[in-house]
Amino acid sequence: MIRIYTSILLFSLFISGCISDEVTQTIKENRLQLGNVKINYYSDKSVTSLEVPPDLTAPSYENSFRLSEYINYDPVYADLGGKKVEVKDSSDSTEKVLPNYTNIVVKKSGTRRWLEVDKNTDLVWNLSRQFLKDQGFVIKKSNKKVGIMETDYLENKPEIPPKSMGFMRQMFSQIGNVSYTLPSVDKYTIRVEPLDSGNKSEVHLSVSSMAEVAAKLAGEKSTLWQSKERDSALENEMLYMLMVFLGGDAAKAREKVINAKEDGKVYVELQDGLNGFAKLVFKLNFIDTWDNMSWAITNLNVDLEDKDLKEKTFYINTANELEKGFISSILGDDAIRKSYQIQLKSTGDKLTEVYFNDISELNDQNTKEFSYILLRNIQKQF
Repeated sequence: MIRIYTSILLFSLFISGCISDEVTQTIKENRLQLGNVKINYYSDKSVTSLEVPPDLTAPSYENSFRLSEYINYDPVYADLGGKKVEVKDSSDSTEKVLPNYTNIVVKKSGTRRWLEVDKNTDLVWNLSRQFLKDQGFVIKKSNKKVGIMETDYLENKPEIPPKSMGFMRQMFSQIGNVSYTLPSVDKYTIRVEPLDSGNKSEVHLSVSSMAEVAAKLAGEKSTLWQSKERDSALENEMLYMLMVFLGGDAAKAREKVINAKEDGKVYVELQDGLNGFAKLVFKLNFIDTWDNMSWAITNLNVDLEDKDLKEKTFYINTANELEKGFISSILGDDAIRKSYQIQLKSTGDKLTEVYFNDISELNDQNTKEFSYILLRNIQKQF
């Protein structure tokens, strides 16, 4: 009997060791090393090749990829992937590698940080899309006109350290692939703004997360998805990775993110506006208010349809929470979504007012009350 128990134990340890190696390898392949923040995004990164149907003409690839946009070339050196490789004499096998980093400045306001990149806006847009795809994300929304791209949710399943699980849980976790944590999901939004007539770029990154939490539904134990608070630490880590991807010096990038200089706290008040609608008052000049409103609107559950700096307006599409009812419960929030206008007006050197306008001009009481809800949610972000 003792021999049987011993054999079973040895066999279990052998199997758990094999599975442990397999799990460790899988985690190693999917882990993003984000400095102090370690996450495991689970995604299928394989993409099948797309073929042109026989009744369609194959697309022309002429000038579809301009190498000059990605390579700084001179007769002596070619810059590939941020490294200068000497090409003076092809017969010379000696390669001289010199760093050629992009100048990137990290700006800060409160808990948020963003990048000012010395690269043209089109290139930064394309590189930012590639960065998200390389992390396993699917681009769900992409509007180059307003400079916003948004990913779909991707599962992040954190690991519990073995010493915190205990021997038995650790063994069952390895043998039976049992999870002792509830997963969370993250999605990222990147906003790219042109600077210096498009020769430079401003890059903002934000994360939205949801977690699966234990709950009781109809008296039975279950789980449901619940929004999580904004994770500024995760944002900063991903911003650091993006900074390096865009050509920043990895040795200095983390220091720049951590030690970014504070631009100053944003002061904003919610006040009564015209005709029963709400308004916001920023103690900032117009340009700084425009930048902060762009960031705040991006983080809300709204679609930014268009924006016009000359007209000083944003056009958003969202569901009025006060109109949710039978129709939205069946058809979803898309059935009650409407477009609204957010307009900015400079009233002084360091004072800007933000107005909510009803495009339909019906100006019903529900819309007026909703203006307070929406603008208050914007105010809470500062």
